[in-house]
This record gives sequence, C-alpha cells and structure tokens, in this order.
Amino acid sequence: MVEKKPVFPLSKTQVQELIKKYPTPWHIYDEGAIRENARRFIKAFSWVKGPGNSGFKNFFAVKALPNPFILKVLKDEGMGTDCSSLPELLLAEKVGITGENVMFTSNDTPTEEFVKAKQLGAIINLDDITHIDFLEKCAGIPEMLCFRYNPGSLKQGNVIIGKPEEAKYGLTNDQIIEAYKIAKKKGAKRFGLHTMVASNELNNDYFVETARILFELVVEINKQAGVKLEFVNMGGGIGIPYKPDQVPVDLNKVSQGIKKEYDRLIVVNKLDPLRIVMECGRMITGPFGWLVATVRHVTKKYKDYVGLDACMANLMRPAMYGAYHHITVLGKEKAPLTHKYDVTGSLCENNDKFAIDRMLPEMVPGDIIAIHETGAHGYAMGFQYNGKLRSAELLLRPGGAVVKIRRAETPDDYFGTLDFKELGKFK
Repeated sequence: MVEKKPVFPLSKTQVQELIKKYPTPWHIYDEGAIRENARRFIKAFSWVKGPGNSGFKNFFAVKALPNPFILKVLKDEGMGTDCSSLPELLLAEKVGITGENVMFTSNDTPTEEFVKAKQLGAIINLDDITHIDFLEKCAGIPEMLCFRYNPGSLKQGNVIIGKPEEAKYGLTNDQIIEAYKIAKKKGAKRFGLHTMVASNELNNDYFVETARILFELVVEINKQAGVKLEFVNMGGGIGIPYKPDQVPVDLNKVSQGIKKEYDRLIVVNKLDPLRIVMECGRMITGPFGWLVATVRHVTKKYKDYVGLDACMANLMRPAMYGAYHHITVLGKEKAPLTHKYDVTGSLCENNDKFAIDRMLPEMVPGDIIAIHETGAHGYAMGFQYNGKLRSAELLLRPGGAVVKIRRAETPDDYFGTLDFKELGKFK
C-alpha cells in the first residue's frame, strides 16, 4: 500500500510570521477544507428523505471541537449540533442553533440540562428508561422524544468505546420497547431512535451493520409499541486515518450499503419515509487541524528526546490512548528521517509524549513542528494540571487569511476562580 503524504497547509515562513503575533503552541484549522468535507459528507447521503422536506442531517458533536466559529461554519453548511451538557447547549444557542437542529444526548443528566434542552426545543435523547419520569417531573414530556439504544451482544464495540454490554449508555432491547409505550401514554407524539457504538472506526461494513440492527429494531418497535419512528440517529464514530498507511472510510460505499438495508427493511415494511441522521464530529474537522509547537530542547539520556513548548494539556490523545499523530518538521519536509526521538512536553508526567521512537529529521532547538489531525478531541480535551495554560486557536480562511478564534489563556484565567482577597483574611 502506498502511504499518503500528510500535508500541512502553511509554509515555515508563513508560520514564522504568525508566531510573531501568536506565540506557540496553538491549534490551527483549515476552514475551506472543513467546508468541502462537510459538503462531501452530506452529498453522500442525499438520497435520504424524511417527513416533509427533511432529509439527511449531521448533528456535529460539539465535544469534538467546541468553538463557536467552527460551529458557525458548520451551521452555514447545514449541520446541527450534538450536545451533551449545559455549556454545549448554551454554545449552540449563542451560534443561533436551536430547535430540532440540536440533539441533546446526555447521561446522569441534571434537571437544569433537561430544562434548557426543552426550552431550546432540542430533540431530547433519553439514556435510560427511568429518565422518562425524571424528565416529566423537571421539564415535562416534549412532543418529540428519542431513546438511546444499547444493542448489547448484538454489536461488537471497538477499543476506544468498549463492549456495548459493558457500557453505561442506553436502553436494552426489552427496555426500549417499553420506553416507547410509556412515552406514548405520557403524550409524546413524535419519536426517534439513536445508538452510538463505535469511536474512530474505519471499517465501512461496521456502519452498515449498525444500520441493519437499527432498522430491524424500527420494525420491532412499530409492531410491539405501535410507534412509527420519524428518524434514526446512527451516532458518530466514523474514524479518520491518523496513520499514513490507513485508508479513510468510503462514505459512498457506506451510504449505498445503508440504502440497501433501508430498502430491504424500511421500505418493504412500509415504514418509509424514515429520516437518517448522524452525529459525527471527528471525521468532519479532525483531519483539518494541526497543533503547531516549537522545539525548546533536544536532549540525550538513555534515549533522545525532543522537548516542545506544547504538552499533553494541548493534545491528550497520544498519552491517553497511545494514539498516533503524524509530525511534520517545517522546512525539513524532504529531509531524511535519520534520528529516532521521543517527542515530549514539559508536564511532570512521564507519559507526556506526542510520539515514542519516532523517526524524524535531525532536530535542533527552535525547529517548528506541526502535529497532524488535531481538529477533533485536541484542544477540546485540554486541561490545566501542573498549571499549564490552554493554547490559542486559529482559523485559516479560504482566502488565505489567518484569524484568531480563541485567545491563549493567561495566569489571570488560571486564577480566575480563586479569591485572593479572601485568602488574605484566612487564618
């Protein structure tokens, strides 16, 4: 298999100019590429029709990249938001994404989140059968209600998300049938079905199998609960090729496979039109973000280390999952990969590493690197342990301009929740 050559969209000279204004580290996203990718995704499922004029929709998983500028770009491209907390609901609202353009999927949900979701007119997706009564008491039963399905042993999970039968999420098969009966009695009139059983999955057939399981359940729900579902949400989980030798998901093949199952199960049982939606985040923005950092030190101990001004507070995935992220040394793209390095951050944790035993060009302090595929679950998973401050976020616009869409944190931000005046009185 021929490896693809990951490309960073800016030259070393351009980045050096940006650094004068925005010191590293920072994440940068390619708006034009994100827009093109969003359009390609929606086009692949253009055959989907639903009640009225509705069709396929992706509810972008806010947790992947919670920045209002990105959400506004995706809103322009016809996407909604998948929210799982009060701040995410508020973020969607500030961007002007409300009503049934919001899917609210949460677990162990507090009262105030259900209240806000209902106030926004969001589609509320319940994670447990007991939440029907809880929702009724705290916010009332909405006209539209959705339930999250856990297929248990019917579906094999993957490394990141785990086995469905060991997951805390969703209703069992028996519970979900009963849930629709209860919700119908309590006044809900429109219904959806949801599942989420994969994360960063690259197997095309995995998603077709998920569709089959959901469509079979749609038929069963109709027969046993007398409910005709309005939509199925297949969740997210479509992965991206982090490694150069990996092959991306073929959206057209996935779509064709899902349509075949749709025709066989939904059309034949006269349950169409049934809207199909998803909640992908990673595959929309992930490939089009980079963490840019500067080399502070190159040291030789038992191994050779490249120390950056970024750390796992800026990108946790390699330390948390052992995940691979490609690294480009700007200005040395064609240099031979002659040196084996661990690429590290400055956190007081030995797993604060972006790469282990990675073959790279010879490195010196001052080199600038771009860590690829950080456009999802990069900045979003940041933290402040060890007093590390979260970085800025920049956006490369289609015309070539670069704008700041989030400033870097300062020590004042870090101390913002502390009351030092009260400390002076403390004895």
